[in-house]
Amino acid sequence: MKIYRLHTKQNLPISLDAAWDFLSDPVNLRTITPPHMGFEILSGADRKVYAGQIIQYNVTPILGIKLKWVTEITHVYDKKYFVDEQRFGPYALWHHKHFLKEIDGGVEMEDIVDYKLPLGFLGRIMHTLFVGRQLKDIFKYREEKLIKLFGKHKGDNDKVIKMYG
Repeated sequence: MKIYRLHTKQNLPISLDAAWDFLSDPVNLRTITPPHMGFEILSGADRKVYAGQIIQYNVTPILGIKLKWVTEITHVYDKKYFVDEQRFGPYALWHHKHFLKEIDGGVEMEDIVDYKLPLGFLGRIMHTLFVGRQLKDIFKYREEKLIKLFGKHKGDNDKVIKMYG
């Protein structure tokens, strides 16, 4: 069983309250997801994240094939973190932790995604050829979109994107 990890950090020049308001609103996921992913919220995004919330989406990650993705928000600690876990979708495992922390001149946003692909050996090949790169590209798009929306944190270097596994 191969479990991968994607770890990102980005500093934003906004208050903790502004960061939490934006990031804890599921409707904003569409704003920070690349258009080619065909991201469409079907249900469950009518309020800010709360433990037990079920959100349903359609995504089109490859070859125009529309997939249903269902996540549950399992943990929420106001203005500190929340966790979403896939309940149904393209991954055998998807566990995504979102952390926020006040820093000088803004907020640090950290994401840790642990995931596993289905299909054993074939899933590992798909990760090498496609999935790993696609996830990095999605988080790179998000970084650029957040900079467009909120500006670049002063003295900030490139965002940290690390993959393990």
